Amino acid sequence: DLAADANVAQLWEFPLDGDARRLLTRGRSDRRPRFSPDGRVLAFLRAEGGAPQLHVVDARGGEPIALTDRTLGVADFAWSPDSRVLAFTARDPEKGRYGTVEGLEAHAEPPRRITTRTWSSNGLGWSTDRRTQLFLVAVPELDEEPAYPPAPTADGPAEKTATVPEARRLTSVDGDVASPFFAPGGREVWFVAALHETRDLDLRSDLHRVALDGGEPERMTASGPPRDVAAAAFGPDGAVWVIAAELGPTGLDFVGTNYALYRGESPDALIALTDAESYSVGAGEGLLVFDDAGRALVVAEERGRQPLLAVDAAGAAERLAGPDDVVLSVAAAAGRIIAAIASPASSGEVVQLAPEPRALSSLGAVVATAGLVRPTEEEHRSADGRPVHGWVAIPPGPGPHPVLLMIHGGPYTQYGVQLFDETQVYAGAGYAVVYGNPRGAAGYGQAHGRSIRERMGTDDLEDVLAFLDGAVAAHPELDGDRVGILGGSYGGYLTAWTIAHDQRFRAAVVERGFLDPEDFIGTSDIGAFFADQYLGADAATRRTQSPQAVVDRVRTPTLVMHSELDLRCPLSQATRYYLALKRHGVDTELLVFPGEDHELSRSGSPRHRMQRFQAILDWFGRYLPVAG
Repeated sequence: DLAADANVAQLWEFPLDGDARRLLTRGRSDRRPRFSPDGRVLAFLRAEGGAPQLHVVDARGGEPIALTDRTLGVADFAWSPDSRVLAFTARDPEKGRYGTVEGLEAHAEPPRRITTRTWSSNGLGWSTDRRTQLFLVAVPELDEEPAYPPAPTADGPAEKTATVPEARRLTSVDGDVASPFFAPGGREVWFVAALHETRDLDLRSDLHRVALDGGEPERMTASGPPRDVAAAAFGPDGAVWVIAAELGPTGLDFVGTNYALYRGESPDALIALTDAESYSVGAGEGLLVFDDAGRALVVAEERGRQPLLAVDAAGAAERLAGPDDVVLSVAAAAGRIIAAIASPASSGEVVQLAPEPRALSSLGAVVATAGLVRPTEEEHRSADGRPVHGWVAIPPGPGPHPVLLMIHGGPYTQYGVQLFDETQVYAGAGYAVVYGNPRGAAGYGQAHGRSIRERMGTDDLEDVLAFLDGAVAAHPELDGDRVGILGGSYGGYLTAWTIAHDQRFRAAVVERGFLDPEDFIGTSDIGAFFADQYLGADAATRRTQSPQAVVDRVRTPTLVMHSELDLRCPLSQATRYYLALKRHGVDTELLVFPGEDHELSRSGSPRHRMQRFQAILDWFGRYLPVAG
């Protein structure tokens, strides 16, 4: 909502009998709806200008009831099998921090003592002094008389009374609890956490369980190989199903690593059901859902798509979504499978996939009225003959159109077929947009993703330039003499690297870039491992892949964009790079967005996102104007 300058959300109901959708809630930010197992109650997270809190409402509709008032909000939750209790995770701040003592300002808090290799997280800030813990709260009867605050009397003000049910704490661990779920029978809650002795030295996370009647958490995957567990659940067959990635002997081997679906009669005897070498599962919302046949419904990543797979206990997989579908989330009940699906024409629709496919929404129709450019899907050969897969979006009109080469972040992510605001904005302004998935990207197998390890700026550089050259050669409407380049995060890295090695570009935008590996190691929230694993542990090797080390070669006018609160690629990455460009006489500007972090382009405030697009188009308009 641009006028409110807020990202807003409410809950909607889409009847399966064809009736019109219905608004269920009217909160400012209502998210993560989950029905109780008996179907009577809907739980969700509501944030009214502050931290998200757990609420419940009668599934037929009515006034929501708040169950929590946590200082820092609720992160996740799960229903008990009997629908009477909710387990939830929430950050528990140290006493005296984050507003826990009235009147104690942040600048007056005591100093933080840090003994770990990581201590912060992008979008959060300091993390070790507010660990995420596990709690239980009983669900009240929804038709009970509400509790009313007592009025003051002549003797003075009334005592404050609790406005939410009392929650019971289940964990007090030196780590972050995530992804809670109940065991069959409802007497244990299982969760994902890194609580092992070497947790400060690796990326491993394990399954743990804790009894509802108390006790210390028990690690359930202790004897298995080092894995990063992303999600888990008990299937209808009583077995444990897990989405996890193998991290190698060191527990740090995350580069180009895919997640696989595992199953086991016990969590220490897991058997892989999907081929991690070929594709990854767990994309989208990442939850494990089961259909009536007991198959796990998981979202995969594949060549710019996110297909939905139904995987049985033997590993047989059936693809349920269409060829151009990007599945975002899925639910199953009573013989039906429903998904939220993005496509080339929409950022997301509610779609029934079984028993027969049919659309339940047409939310993208409003966007289509603005006029959408449908990109063409192409492959072009790199210098060594390897195919590079991607898309070319060409604006209306005969051309020749100026061209923007766009590079994604990650690097282990992928551009896809779905409607993409970046593509549409630039094409709508008259630019042809060329964007692909070079080596290092996800969706093409682990070998493809690992190929640039300790070789960043080699094959990936060749691939993006080859795809650009191939697109220009294939489309006479593209003006190969008027080309700009832009990218964010790793895309900012490769943009900065490219303009230091190729002088063809009229202008560049380097956004939230990974630009100076040495500075990154001591400042980024992932600095303890990312640069070492991608660029190498040797400082000299890292320097051979550093855009900061070759900034003196840049001649391209370059807009450097960054967010003030970015902890993934901290602001110093941008300021050092910008000042080096200035010192070498390059036409450059630095644009810093206050109050934003690394996710500005995806979830920043609406006005800042609009201003970001305006700044990018203004920069390219100076050096790469569109005719007319």
